[in-house]
Amino acid sequence: MSGQPSSSSMERGASTSPLRPISFGDPVVNIERRDDGTIYLRPKQPLGDYPVRLTDRLHHWAKTTPDRVFMAEREGGRGWRKITYAELLAASRHIASGLIARGLSAERPVVILSGNSIDHALLAFGAFYAGIPFCPVSPAYSLVSKDYGKLSYLMKLLTPGLVFAEDAGKFADALAANVSLGTEIAASWGSVPDRDVTLLADLMATPLRSDLDAIHDKIGPDTIAKFLLTSGSTGNPKAVINTQRMICANQVMLRETLAFLKDEPPVIIDWLPWNHTFGGNHNIGLTLYNGGSMYLDAGKPVPGGIEETVRNLQEISPTVYFNVPKGYESLLPYLRDDQGLRAKFFDRLHAMFFSGAALSPFVWNSLDELAVKEKGYRVPMLTGLGATETAPFFMSVNPRTSRSGHVGLPVSGNDAKLVPNNGKMEVRAKGPNVMPGYWRQPDITAKSFDEEGFYKMGDALKPVDPDDLNAGFDFDGRVSEDFKLGSGTWVSVGPLRARFVAACAPLVRDVVIAGINRDEISALVLLDLDGCRLINPTLPADDLTVTARDRLVREAFRERLTRFLSSATGSSTRITRAILLDTPLSIDKGEVTDKGSINQRAVLEHRDALIEELYAANPSDRVISVG
Repeated sequence: MSGQPSSSSMERGASTSPLRPISFGDPVVNIERRDDGTIYLRPKQPLGDYPVRLTDRLHHWAKTTPDRVFMAEREGGRGWRKITYAELLAASRHIASGLIARGLSAERPVVILSGNSIDHALLAFGAFYAGIPFCPVSPAYSLVSKDYGKLSYLMKLLTPGLVFAEDAGKFADALAANVSLGTEIAASWGSVPDRDVTLLADLMATPLRSDLDAIHDKIGPDTIAKFLLTSGSTGNPKAVINTQRMICANQVMLRETLAFLKDEPPVIIDWLPWNHTFGGNHNIGLTLYNGGSMYLDAGKPVPGGIEETVRNLQEISPTVYFNVPKGYESLLPYLRDDQGLRAKFFDRLHAMFFSGAALSPFVWNSLDELAVKEKGYRVPMLTGLGATETAPFFMSVNPRTSRSGHVGLPVSGNDAKLVPNNGKMEVRAKGPNVMPGYWRQPDITAKSFDEEGFYKMGDALKPVDPDDLNAGFDFDGRVSEDFKLGSGTWVSVGPLRARFVAACAPLVRDVVIAGINRDEISALVLLDLDGCRLINPTLPADDLTVTARDRLVREAFRERLTRFLSSATGSSTRITRAILLDTPLSIDKGEVTDKGSINQRAVLEHRDALIEELYAANPSDRVISVG
């Protein structure tokens, strides 16, 4: 979860169709204003009790609904491989016994290199049960990276005692280059040349320890459950300490806010990566805590990947659906054209949820129209504000006021502090779901909290109604991304990015805003290949260079940029020059994460030659100029 860029120009169209009524705990806050302009928001509803350990809920469901499916994944053409709650508990106990015998600990944790799978989940829950931290790592660090820079760095940071990759052969090069000879390698199958590999099946066959229950009972609220990696502005991974308290408290926050989770066990079809907090904490935790079932989706919202998502949705009706905006956009034409898919998708859907970026009004309104066509009502679309450091649920909208850019109010258990910062209100968080710090980085940890113990999120918010703060807040950008032009005028990057992307739809996926100490703003544009093919269907599906140089695409972009310029209200919103990037952003250089989040500062640093090209007195043909 992360903030949603806001803009008054991105409002959804009005609809007279009713919303599906769902159980929901609307956040309401007490407000305290200080003389220095600081505002405190404290939820009126106190947070209820939460379990000591996440595995307490596993015990509960394994006892009350032992045969219910916890997780399922496709096995080629053989249908779904499924694991029940009883099977998960049994496997977790055996794996935990094996991990404990190896002397693993926070100083020598488990590191998981491969992506979402049942085997990944089995090892993770075995670590949970043993009280041994684990760290899921983006597969891109092993399979996409050219120099293993981030993987090498995090191995030194974490000093793992065991490294797992489901397919050892697929990850063999990364394992050989980055796992020391003294560190155990485990896998579901495959081999690594000249290295021993422990099979997951052997771990699962470990006899149960006689002291396993006693060890499990010693796991407390402050026990480190996992490390989740976040890069921030530096590009180097930081390991966010996730304690049992953080995860368990956050699940109660979710259950009390998304109260429809109590009405029936959730059924989820999900692709969101577990190395990120949205997929790995929010969605897995929500499934387990509420006794639900998660069907793993091997699809992705990219050409050639969305078809697998559609195939899964043709079989499984979700009760709540999570995705990023690009996922909804990619799914939309299939829902529009296939009545059977549409009926299956909306059949028992209580709500949809998005995070990571703004959801365009066109996509949102289209989903509303399809839901009304199928069911006679709109399905609530929800979002909020959170971070890896907040486990992640921190702020939530309510179904009636939800819109792109709106993040709502802090939920029960979370206090928010709004601090004046260069004309904006910077938001800070405090609650049992907030991290204790970054692993082995005390200096960075100290700088991340203020004198009152609030975590400094780095996001800015603005009230929907300054006279009624209970009307909620809109996202107002990242404080660190804002800059001044040479005239001294501040540029608010987050809202400007959102307006630019909306104005240039469907051609643009994201944009990097340039102009620090310059006279004008310019842009490095990341194209949306699917959207560009709507302009020119003859374009290849995955060739960024050809697309960026295509005449039809450039003409269509110029038209949109011209219209966008005409709506500018001053120098802080005028973009007059742009370059369509013809090479992908680099994960090794920290320009982009594997889920597509852009690091503005890293791009500007590593693409400085393009910035100079944008501001040249006689710009090259690559520069698109308007105005």
